[in-house]
Amino acid sequence: MNALEFFQKSAGKWKSQRTTHHLAFRRAEKGGSEIIVNPLSADDPKVIEICQMHEVEPTTAIGGAYVKWDGTMAWDKEDDENHSGETVFALVPDDETGRKGKLLRERGYAEIMPVIGRYEIDDEEALVLITDYPSMSSYERFWFPAPNVRMRASSVKQFGGFTQATFCTEELIEESNSTEISEEISPVAQPAITSIFGW
Repeated sequence: MNALEFFQKSAGKWKSQRTTHHLAFRRAEKGGSEIIVNPLSADDPKVIEICQMHEVEPTTAIGGAYVKWDGTMAWDKEDDENHSGETVFALVPDDETGRKGKLLRERGYAEIMPVIGRYEIDDEEALVLITDYPSMSSYERFWFPAPNVRMRASSVKQFGGFTQATFCTEELIEESNSTEISEEISPVAQPAITSIFGW
């Protein structure tokens, strides 16, 4: 399985339950969200646009994905954080297998900015995403224990050590073909500010 096939396997609407550990505060926070994943072909205008944004030749991309999420966290009543948003990924493989390469993001996972990370399908067929930012780095690992269940573990490391770690269990609640989901997609736009673990 390559990274595009992983996104294709992730297509549809997912219900996510997650726990975020705020290590500096020694507190854990529970939350949930609904996530829509729509894989994109290599010639999709959104993939071409994200490649051009990063000054990468669009013909080197094998495709990508559009992800939209809407969630809540336990601390929402204490702050004004926004846990809704959307982003576009483009996959630029290192070789013909497509199992590792560059992940072009329209917005980052730990910082709200366009960023280029790395992806890899590991020996257990899990998708690993690693992104370095000016002030921090993020690590995400996704895997399927069953066709309709996806697990996700994420961590953010700032200067001085790890600051947050999250574990999610995601259940497929609606299978969707690309036409149905595409109708919900808006053009790539400047994203709103969101929580570090927004989706």
